[in-house]
Amino acid sequence: MSEVKLVAEARTQFGKGAARKIRRDHKIPAVIYGHGTQPVHVALPGHETMMALKTANALLDIQLDGTSQLVLAKDVQRDPIKPVIEHIDLVVVRRGEKVVVDVAVHVEGEAAAETVVTVDSQTLQLSAEATHIPEHVVVSVEGVEAGTQIKAGDLTLPEGTLLVTDPETLVVNVTAQISEGALEAELAEAEAEAGIEHDEPEAAPAEAEAAAPAADAEQA
Repeated sequence: MSEVKLVAEARTQFGKGAARKIRRDHKIPAVIYGHGTQPVHVALPGHETMMALKTANALLDIQLDGTSQLVLAKDVQRDPIKPVIEHIDLVVVRRGEKVVVDVAVHVEGEAAAETVVTVDSQTLQLSAEATHIPEHVVVSVEGVEAGTQIKAGDLTLPEGTLLVTDPETLVVNVTAQISEGALEAELAEAEAEAGIEHDEPEAAPAEAEAAAPAADAEQA
């Protein structure tokens, strides 16, 4: 994974008011810490930082006052409504050291006919070199039959990584596709168990008209 250079500015003012001013200037407040260093509060360029963080586990090279620091985003706080990053915690990393990160699961291939592929674990925890974090773990389901369960320990991991997630964790589950009739039967059974009753459908107009003379005849 290549490094993304970001030019940061040191922050001397803190608090909600100062953070709002930084964001109004299209920058993002952040703090850098780790490896026994004192926390450093910085402001990052807004657009460039948001673009960099579109890649999971992006390795950032923070340029500050003539120094360079490699970091990973530890925590990204986002506005719940607007597409805005409010604050970032950045942890210092060193070249060659191992870090534990969440890596996305990427499913490839087509399973056997009339099957359903369910991804039970969207990410896996791996130990990897900070400068060689894989973008994803590939899981192939090509031709896989119903009843197959692929666990974390079954996967071929990217070179240089180790599995931290429990090897017994279910990653992909391949099941038989249920027919429409069986689905309706299951739904009806579930509704019956829950005590759900459906109203009888109203008679069509033609049927109602046909029933009326018969009723009159009975009364006569």
